[in-house]
Amino acid sequence: MINSLNKPISKALFKSVRIAPLIIFRIIFGALLLYGSVRFVAKGWVNTLYIEPNYFFGYYGFEWVKPLPGTWMYLPFILMIFSALCIIIGFKYRWTAAIYFISFTYVELLDKSNYLNHYYFVSLMAFLMIWLPANRQFSVDVFLRPSLRWKRTPAWTINILKFQLAIVYCFAGIAKLNADWLFEALPLKIWLQPHHNIPIVGELLAQPWIAYLFSWFGCFYDLFIVFFLLSRKTRPWAYAVVVIFHLITWLLFPIGIFPWVMIFSTLIFFSANFHQQLLLFFQGVFSRFTQRSFPFNPPVKRFSPLKRKLTTYLVASYVLFQVLIPFRHLLYPGNLFWNEEGFRFSWRVMLMHKEGFATFYVEDKSSGRMSEIDNSKFLTETQEDQMATQPDMILQFAQLLYGKYKGKTVEYNGTSYTFEDPAIRADVFVSLNARPSQLFVSKKHDLTQFRYDLKHRKWVEPLVSP
Repeated sequence: MINSLNKPISKALFKSVRIAPLIIFRIIFGALLLYGSVRFVAKGWVNTLYIEPNYFFGYYGFEWVKPLPGTWMYLPFILMIFSALCIIIGFKYRWTAAIYFISFTYVELLDKSNYLNHYYFVSLMAFLMIWLPANRQFSVDVFLRPSLRWKRTPAWTINILKFQLAIVYCFAGIAKLNADWLFEALPLKIWLQPHHNIPIVGELLAQPWIAYLFSWFGCFYDLFIVFFLLSRKTRPWAYAVVVIFHLITWLLFPIGIFPWVMIFSTLIFFSANFHQQLLLFFQGVFSRFTQRSFPFNPPVKRFSPLKRKLTTYLVASYVLFQVLIPFRHLLYPGNLFWNEEGFRFSWRVMLMHKEGFATFYVEDKSSGRMSEIDNSKFLTETQEDQMATQPDMILQFAQLLYGKYKGKTVEYNGTSYTFEDPAIRADVFVSLNARPSQLFVSKKHDLTQFRYDLKHRKWVEPLVSP
């Protein structure tokens, strides 16, 4: 049965299609990567996020990933800028695509307090680009070696990009099917209020019904926009909605270049004819400067049965991984937005507004003496804000404090004593989507007694809904 199923899947994956959409995507996506990398450096974020901090909240299993010392942290960003430029022009494409993916993902793995969905999206797309023949036309590689040129490519090389975009949209829509979003218009009701002073539309944005309209439209948009983009008849109108939707989010919310990434990446859904016209235009401009013609090779080389089978299994594995990962929160009890177990890497875009206040204490177990800790001595403001609402980061911070205070001698009322085996306790209060602040972590727990793992954290107090 597996073999009978594998045959039509493999046939669909290796159907020969025109390569133009993949080439245009390489140029556009490379330009976005270049802009994003230059912008990150220009904004001074390399220094504030990766040089100034004394501690970094590593991801589970990747705690071994450490920052480079001092100004050496600019090196991966220099590599990103260089490799993004090479991706645009198609020079040593596969190597430079790999360099970008490694450099970008390395930076993102350093500190989970900087996690954003679109960073995860960029890492995935950069990873996919390594394996795609996106340099087989209109590239320096082809200019140097005309034999590399392809007119056509296997369908999977384009459809995998459409799939990844569809995953982002569809799971963002599924995530919006919750009571806060649909029936309370939260957190949009909170986020739209500060825009009441915008000329002309400010008073309108302050109206509660606008928050409900945005919430319901956002849910419908994410759930169905991909299907409208896949239809030739509705595609132009759907893309107009894509542009308007992301321009509005860019104007109203501080989400960086994510709207532009989605606007331009979504062009991959347009027909091969559309991309071919763009490519012919670029080639015409390019040929005026080079005076060099590039005859087409045969449509696409034949792939051996072994390579087709291996590619089929790898693509299927990637698809399965992307479909299953966003559902892993179902393995945990409790409110997902409260516990945040299975929250990251699940395309839950702008779905909650959390505010927390965490007070940590170090206790000498032998004497019972307890001292309050100044979190700002160890964390940046951004790290402190993120840590105060995320259980795994609270536990990591407790482990940091344990290491800092174990064996440390302090003065207390004129008497010195040493923390031989200190307990780390915390009072943490959190507000979720405008609910009254509630106890999140109780001081009764010694956080050093809990392991940092992927199991359900029973020491987090349950959400008490009003």
